[in-house]
Amino acid sequence: MNAVEIEEAASALAAQPFDAAEFPFAFLTAFGNKETTVRRLRAGSANASDIEGGVLQRNNIHLAVRAPGALGDTLAALRASPRTAAAKVKFILATDGEMLEAEDLTSNEPPIACPYPKWADHFGFFLPLAGISTVGQIKNNPIDIKATGRLNRLYTELLKDNPDWDTAARRHDLNQFMARLIFCFFAEDTGIFPDRMFTEPVERMSEAQSANTHQVIGELFRAMNTPQAERGAAGLPRWATAFPYVNGGLYGGNTDCPRFSRAARAYLHKAGELDWKEINPDIFGSMIQAVADDDERGELGMHYTSVPNILKVLNPLFLDNLREQLEAAGDNVRKLKNLRRRLAAIRVFDPACGSGNFLVIAYKEMREIEAQIVRRIDDNPRSRIKLDNFFGIEIKSFAAEIARLALLIAEFQSDVRLISQREAKLHVLPLHQTGQIHIGNALRMNWLEVCPPAAHAVVEERDLGGPTGRLLLDGDADDPAGEPETYICGNPPYRGSKWQTDEQKNDLLLAWKNHPDLAKTTDYVTGWIAQAQTYVSKVDKCVFTFVMTNNVTQGQQAGDLWAPLFESGLGVKFGNYPFDIAAL
Repeated sequence: MNAVEIEEAASALAAQPFDAAEFPFAFLTAFGNKETTVRRLRAGSANASDIEGGVLQRNNIHLAVRAPGALGDTLAALRASPRTAAAKVKFILATDGEMLEAEDLTSNEPPIACPYPKWADHFGFFLPLAGISTVGQIKNNPIDIKATGRLNRLYTELLKDNPDWDTAARRHDLNQFMARLIFCFFAEDTGIFPDRMFTEPVERMSEAQSANTHQVIGELFRAMNTPQAERGAAGLPRWATAFPYVNGGLYGGNTDCPRFSRAARAYLHKAGELDWKEINPDIFGSMIQAVADDDERGELGMHYTSVPNILKVLNPLFLDNLREQLEAAGDNVRKLKNLRRRLAAIRVFDPACGSGNFLVIAYKEMREIEAQIVRRIDDNPRSRIKLDNFFGIEIKSFAAEIARLALLIAEFQSDVRLISQREAKLHVLPLHQTGQIHIGNALRMNWLEVCPPAAHAVVEERDLGGPTGRLLLDGDADDPAGEPETYICGNPPYRGSKWQTDEQKNDLLLAWKNHPDLAKTTDYVTGWIAQAQTYVSKVDKCVFTFVMTNNVTQGQQAGDLWAPLFESGLGVKFGNYPFDIAAL
């Protein structure tokens, strides 16, 4: 079972009436235990517990069920049990159907104590029971996996009911449709739209049998793509005219929607019930990317480059230097303004961006540094860090859509946190460009066209109207943005030379056109090194770094690869000891 399936099973169990005799076995089943394993525990042959009402699974968990109101010191008894230590138990759990308490004996995680119906909100705490290592964001904020599960159910149901949308010609339309839905859910839970502005008319205006659900959603999307001045001639239904003009490219183009079955309409409703304001764009993007990928859907929610691992790349690349400059500036206004100008000119480019994790984390960290500057000099809090300074290349169209959306969500959440909810809402609509994300094969594209060499940033003014007048986004005429800096980063696909497809071999031949022998012997990831080498030779103040396999730094590949790189004038700035991609 993957993390999404476990969340669904845990939520279903928590929603059922509590059955004291059945709970231990249903809990173990929810976390992926096979029927034969549970049967042996139920029969007692594999149950080594010495606690009344207890069930002990070796190397895993010791749990006990008590009568209501008698929970008492059960967790302490489980912890002190000689069997717990002898069986090398990882978790202890006690419940009486009213409260549930649990503890991870292998980590410093704080114990759980919650009302029984809420224990599924902590399902991430127990994922190691299923052999899934976790990161803090999932343990503390399970909404991302819940949302992924709901959207996955909806997506697969729509594909079943709309086979014509499951083609190369229409898959992009379906992916864009899902991105539009995600924005609506997020917007109505964060104050961009009024509460339930989207879900309420869909429920009210669409038939219970779902025959016209696609038409209702289509009219709402059409309203969001129609400027106010054009609405009189657009023939919009009265119940759709209250929607603001969203634009930003998200609702442009094809506005028809797939047909809904009753099941699909129900999944849509369940997705809308979640609290979308708690979404983490750096996590959610990685998981939702798999929804639209047939090959990855079976591993839904399993693979994720964690924030700490992303920062192992971004910190030494440029963030540490920014923080050092901030520390050195102290309260010196001139130095702090210079640093803010520098932030406004930094460009981050991920040529294997997927759903935008590296770009989102870079943006959020840069906003935090800028916020400290603003506080020290009491400057205009509106950010000068623009999303169109964040560039990406992604071969899958849905991942590219989600990367754009993740950057938009990151910007809005940063504005809410660092400025105010009111200011964030005031400036979010109509949507502006949300990152320079390009769709294509990064090894066959000219990176100089994706992220062109930048001139000095220009001063841009925006008329806000009202008493606030004009906002100088990049300083003022006597205080221009800093000199452009470009930082290339990411986690490209690896694929050893023996496992590359013919197409991938040709990709490498194009990337290594000046060193064709390298295309025959090196990992697929080295194609990004070749492209980056070409790029930095044309762009001033540019540094690149990628997550790569050990193969390119040791053994035969290292000798073949690094000699021409050093000969071209490149040098190594930093490196990290090997680390694994976190699994959710």
